[in-house]
Parts: sequence; structure tokens; C-alpha cells
Amino acid sequence: MAKSENSKSNFIHPSAKVHPSNDPDSDLNSYSLEKFRLYETRARFYLIGSDRNKRSFRVLKIDRSEPSDLNISEDPVVYSPQEIKSLLQRIAEGNRATGGLTFVAKVFGIAGCIKFLESYYLILVTKRRQIGCICGHAIYSIDESQLITIPHVTIQSDVAHSKTELRYKKLLSSVDLTKDFFYSYTYPIMQSLQKNVTSVSEEGMPYENIFVWNAFLTQAIRSRCNNTIWTIALVHGHFRQIRLSIFGRDFGVSLISRRSRHFAGTRYLKRGVNDRGRVANDVETEQIILDEEAGSCKGKMSSVVQMRGSIPLFWSQEASRLSPKPDIILQRYDPTYEATRLHFEDLAKRYGNPIIVLNLIKTVEKRPREMMLRREFANAVGYLNQILSEENHLKFIHWDFHKFAKILGAVASEALDLTGFYYSGKPITLKRRATQISRTSTGSC
Repeated sequence: MAKSENSKSNFIHPSAKVHPSNDPDSDLNSYSLEKFRLYETRARFYLIGSDRNKRSFRVLKIDRSEPSDLNISEDPVVYSPQEIKSLLQRIAEGNRATGGLTFVAKVFGIAGCIKFLESYYLILVTKRRQIGCICGHAIYSIDESQLITIPHVTIQSDVAHSKTELRYKKLLSSVDLTKDFFYSYTYPIMQSLQKNVTSVSEEGMPYENIFVWNAFLTQAIRSRCNNTIWTIALVHGHFRQIRLSIFGRDFGVSLISRRSRHFAGTRYLKRGVNDRGRVANDVETEQIILDEEAGSCKGKMSSVVQMRGSIPLFWSQEASRLSPKPDIILQRYDPTYEATRLHFEDLAKRYGNPIIVLNLIKTVEKRPREMMLRREFANAVGYLNQILSEENHLKFIHWDFHKFAKILGAVASEALDLTGFYYSGKPITLKRRATQISRTSTGSC
């Protein structure tokens, strides 16, 4: 839950991150491609991308004559509907002797490209579903995806069809992109509403973000094209929107959970912190409230952000079918709490200081398990506060969730009073900006 400064600053109009232009004449990289058609010849793939209204078209050429290299070139020309139709006719005519031009698939973006032993593969989204909308920007999930081999079959060696290559392809196909992944073509869903409203200098989607899971898979395409219009940035977590009516007044409520790609894993198998200060299952949750009576684009908006993660100590649990509650093991003692310090420094860079820590570990247990973590975590925070300036001290709140769950609302209210929240209203209102974060620590992360 982000802290806010009560600054009497002037109203900041939403930036291009919230209301971007879709006019390619202004800047070739300032608009988005949302619909694609993939064609193939013996020598190349042609990915034809268009804007939402199919008024402007771009062409991406992918060479198929190299068995193990990735050669991609972007046509700098922006085509009209008639011009792109004429171009495809000329390509078909020029390749008539080798099979012509064949339509392959209707595509909604490139999720990545990957190479195992020899060939490169394209990971394409072939079916999407709209799951929500933020300030007029559509948010989508994936219903179907397809893996396309880039080199033509005639130039592939035996390695491309080996058992090892097929096993790697099968492992990749086991990643279910239809579960818990979402994206947007025009709204940086990996960032909070406040950051998107106030950032004005960045171009394209910010892929170098801990919540973008396919940053590595799309890097080769983004670097060769020097833009992000061909790829989609996938966020893993949860997205849900509902409409509420309170005393006849309509509000839109969005709940977005973003899971970090660093040190991620399943329960019991990933615990604690690593040497770089990354904690297991770092999840940022944002709640956005929109006053719909004022209009979906110019209405009053508010946002509150909270981060949840595993306790930033070196600890683990050994999962066992015989033990529903595996013992907690403190793996190593860190006298200077270096990894814990790195973790909180990372939070300060991401959200600002100071940081409020809500510790939900049990206070009383018949057999001490979580209590060990509680004591060590308190020692770590106490040690770090000795070397931090007073204004940047970690605000440490013990709260036995299992014992006092029914009155957690009082703690939430107190946290909001301490941190505030982001609010964007009309020019005559006071604008509050989030500059702090509430971090929740539990033993179940």
C-alpha cells in the first residue's frame, strides 16, 4: 500500500502511457500493432502487422534459409490497405516457381523466439480473449498459442528432428500460456497506474521489468527491430475487474497481481531469499478504482499498491507427504543480513522510502516453527535500522494473522493512514503521489 506525499502540486495530465497515440504518421514506434497475418514462401516468413482499425500495415521478414541463425528485418515502410495487398501479390508472383506465397495463421503477437540445439522457433499467440480494460486500453489473456519452426524443412539437419530436440520442444509446449498470463498492446500492465501516468519519456513497452516473464524470449526480436511493436509483454499473476454501485454511483474496480519472474517457484520448493536479495514469490498487487461517472478516460482514478513476498532470510522447508506442515530450516546464519539488506534496497528503488513491513508470522506455537523466523526477522530489521537513517527506518509491524484475522481491517486502515494512496482527480483537487510501500511477510509464500 503505497505511501503518498501530500504535495500541492498541479494536476498532471495523463501521459502517453495512459492515452497513447495510434497514429503511425506521428512516430513509427509510438503506435501499436494488434493484428497480424503470417505468410510463408520457401525462403521467408512474412508477418504482416496492422493497427486495431487495419488502416496502417507493417512488414516483418524472417529468413528461412539458415538452419541455426535468426535473420529478421523490418520493412521501414508504413503501408495502406491497398498497398499491402499489392505487395503480397508481388511476393506471390515472384515466388511462383518455388511454391508461391501461402497463408499460415492469423496471429495476435509474438510471445518470443527460442533455439534449442539447432533451429529457431517462433512462439505465436493465435487466439486471445479480452478480460478487461484500463482507461480505454484492452487487457487480454491467451486462449491459444502455436510453435512455428523458422527454417524450411529442406534445410534442416537431423539434429532438428533428434529425440533431444523433440524433448525440449515438448517441455516448452508444457508451459501453459493460457493460465494466469495477461498483456496489453497499449497499456504497460507490468507497471502501476501512477508510474504509467507520470512517465513521459519512455518509448515502447518496458520489457526490462521484473514482472515481464518473456523478456528474454523476445529480446532477439526487439533488439533487431529496435522497437516493441511486434512482441507482447506477458505478465504472470491475476487480473480481475468488476463494477460496483454505491448509493447509485458507479465505480470500476480492477485488481491486478503481478508475480516477479525472479526466484519464482512452487510452495515449499521456493522459500526465503537468494544472495541477490530476491525473495521467493514476490507478488505486487494493485487495486485501481475508477469513478465511471466522470468518464472512463478523464475520470477520477485512485490506486493502492502492496507487495507480498517470502521472509527475506535464508530458510527452507522439505516437502513430505507424511508431514502436512514441514519443519522450517534456517539454512545459514548471515551476521550482517546482507541478502536482507539487498532486498529492502531493491524495494526502496522500486517504491521509495520508508517501507512498512507487516509480519503475519504466528506469535505462539505449541511446537516452535514460524516463531523461529519471526524472531530472526525481527533481529534482521533491528540490525538494518541501526545503519539506516531515521527517516528511512523500516516500519516493522507484528501481526498474528491466525489469531487476529477478524480485525485485520483496523491494521489495513492504519497502514493506509501511514502510507496514503495514489489519486488523480481534477485540477482543483489535491493530488497525492505514492512514495512508500507496504510489504507483507508470511510463512506461506
